[in-house]
Amino acid sequence: MTPTALPPQTVDEIVTRAARPDFDRWAEQVTRCGHCSRPVRLRGCVEHRTGTGGRVAYSTEAEPDRVLMIRCGNRRAAVCPSCSWEYAGDMWQLLYAGAAGGRKGVPESIRSHPLVFATLTAPGFGPVHTTRADRTGGPARCRPAHGTPRLCPHRRPTWCTALHAEDDPRLGQPLCPDCYDYRGHIAFNWHAPELWRRFTINLRRTLARQTGLTATEFVRRCRVSFVKVAEFQRRGVVHFHALIRLDGTGDDYQPPQLSVDAAELSEAIRQAAAQVRLIVAMPEGPDLVLRFGTQLDTQTVNGSPVGELTPEHAARYIAKYATKSADDFGLGERRITPETLTLLVVSNHVDRLVRTAWQLGEHDAYEGLRRWVHMLGFRGHFATKSRRYSTTLGAIRRERRSYRQRQTAEHARELLDDETTLVVAHWEFAGVGYLTAGDTTLAHSAAARARERRQTARDAA
Repeated sequence: MTPTALPPQTVDEIVTRAARPDFDRWAEQVTRCGHCSRPVRLRGCVEHRTGTGGRVAYSTEAEPDRVLMIRCGNRRAAVCPSCSWEYAGDMWQLLYAGAAGGRKGVPESIRSHPLVFATLTAPGFGPVHTTRADRTGGPARCRPAHGTPRLCPHRRPTWCTALHAEDDPRLGQPLCPDCYDYRGHIAFNWHAPELWRRFTINLRRTLARQTGLTATEFVRRCRVSFVKVAEFQRRGVVHFHALIRLDGTGDDYQPPQLSVDAAELSEAIRQAAAQVRLIVAMPEGPDLVLRFGTQLDTQTVNGSPVGELTPEHAARYIAKYATKSADDFGLGERRITPETLTLLVVSNHVDRLVRTAWQLGEHDAYEGLRRWVHMLGFRGHFATKSRRYSTTLGAIRRERRSYRQRQTAEHARELLDDETTLVVAHWEFAGVGYLTAGDTTLAHSAAARARERRQTARDAA
């Protein structure tokens, strides 16, 4: 939004803020909380005391608006680009540590372990508009007719000869909404976490068969470690990106005690994913058999031939999906209620998905589904890992928090000239977000400039 397009009241609020004597301190707070889009406002005080009677006190009474702003911590890029960027950075650290080693308590020897980047997709629930590439890599028509063109039972074309651009709103929309299996689509999203769990079990059994071992013997000699991130495709169904690695059974990241290379692990992943089946009950209809789609992609990582993924690229590729959700479909982050159901401004396809999920949630077999309608039925965590893949997000955050606490303590000791410091703190919640639309505009402008500087530095590196 340009300055001339701002409402007069917002302009007045910007001028008022900029004219205040504490504006520099307010701007410093915005910077220190990472240009968060909706910071948490706190009110309180901290006091550092020494055994010799020295004291250093901090109180928000001296701050602009008598509050201290801290990050909201939301991982969704659509909600807070700043906090999601930090979350993606933490995810990259977690992913890269398990792919390359040499950091966060993971030895560099982990590079020699078999490691595969896999993408497990959903099956088809009906033809949708899509982008394709021809044999030369150029754009191809969406769904050209093969043989004699025919109409579907609802008298709609089963073909599409368009060359869709990446921003075409038709992408992901069914060619015929009445032919599309919306109930199966929602059922897949709802049961996707269970499908993944069964896949990991089947993968261990497949590897055991490949190596001529029983399942019990296999788990004594090898551990399957993984980290996965869920992503919504354009059609609104989830699929999984995962790094899957083989380790020894100890807690010190030893290599597996059997002979399996990355290519054999990749083949085992393909077999395990193809064999997974889940039979689920469907209200007022026959049972549904759920499975993963046939479009399974695997690429080996670490010491791979030229052209395969490096640990850096694999970690960066997965981390960027950890900050996404169903926000791209216009559903927001809030749970949908009967009152908001009729107020949604979404595409016809997403509207039918939402209403189908709401209807399925009436039945006992899908109890709780209505709580996840804003996620199109997906109830799992977007990023999950096995226990020993690498470090944890909690450990990374504790490390950052400890670093900042050490900085504060060192500064207090310098002021007090004493090695022993007692910290007494009291905080209370004062609200979320900036106080005025003018403050929000100023903060968002500063955040945009910060992102531009980061991108410029990244491009120059």
